[in-house]
Amino acid sequence: MSMSYRSGFIAIIGRPNVGKSTLLNHLLGQKVSIISDKPQTTRNRIVGVKTLPEGQMVFFDTPGIHKARNKLNQRMVQTAIGSLQEVDLIFFMVEPDPEPGEGDRFIAEHLQQIKTPKVLVINKIDLVKKDRLIPLLSFYNEQTQFSEIFPISALTGENIDRLVPIALSYLPEGEPIFPEDLVTDQPVRFLAGEIIREKVFQKTHEEIPYAVAVYIDTFKEEEEKNLITIQATLFVERDSQKGILIGQKGQMLKEIGKQAREELETLLGTRVFLELWVKVKKGWGKNDAFLTEMGY
Repeated sequence: MSMSYRSGFIAIIGRPNVGKSTLLNHLLGQKVSIISDKPQTTRNRIVGVKTLPEGQMVFFDTPGIHKARNKLNQRMVQTAIGSLQEVDLIFFMVEPDPEPGEGDRFIAEHLQQIKTPKVLVINKIDLVKKDRLIPLLSFYNEQTQFSEIFPISALTGENIDRLVPIALSYLPEGEPIFPEDLVTDQPVRFLAGEIIREKVFQKTHEEIPYAVAVYIDTFKEEEEKNLITIQATLFVERDSQKGILIGQKGQMLKEIGKQAREELETLLGTRVFLELWVKVKKGWGKNDAFLTEMGY
């Protein structure tokens, strides 16, 4: 094998109408609407997955970083900044204005506190003379350390294909996060199951991790409460495994649930209510009908 496989999360940020959705549609090679009719909804959304032979990029649309007028908005900005610590790469998208507007300055300032690698993507370069970009570039360079500065045109697609290998080079080596045929928003439900499974792996040893299947029974989003309710069943093959997974006085299951919930809350930028059950399904690993139902 040549280069090793890379996979990770990329957040696309920038003020409204800067061309984020057009960029994403280009990158994914298909129409994925990331245009929300509710501006500033709090949670991060996984809006696209691009799978290539050499890696997988999962794109996040984060809640806008904007000048907060009130308490709730300040919280939302904190959520956005917090979630940017969790991704592997940030695309900060701006327009080639003679000088940055208030919104862009505000975001650039906040990006200083974030250690994640950042790429400055300057959109709409088809509309400007290249030398007009110089003062703009010097402003951003003084403000924030960008790993790369990249002029593109989301409309014509100019330079976008060069963005892909560069983005991949910043992602960690590792297996794909999602099945290869996934493209858009179903992943959040899938991700919840994967994170629960990962916590089972981390907390239990021996045969247990391999004998656990996670099934998401309910996944309910209540946007007005900024809450996602998830109920999941962990299937094991034997009673003894059920005992280990639940732990003394339920401690093990509680700990798995707590860690999974905390990670989901950070990643999705919303409150999560998570309930876990353990059931024995003898020999589920050899049961075709069950495996199909589980989505394996």
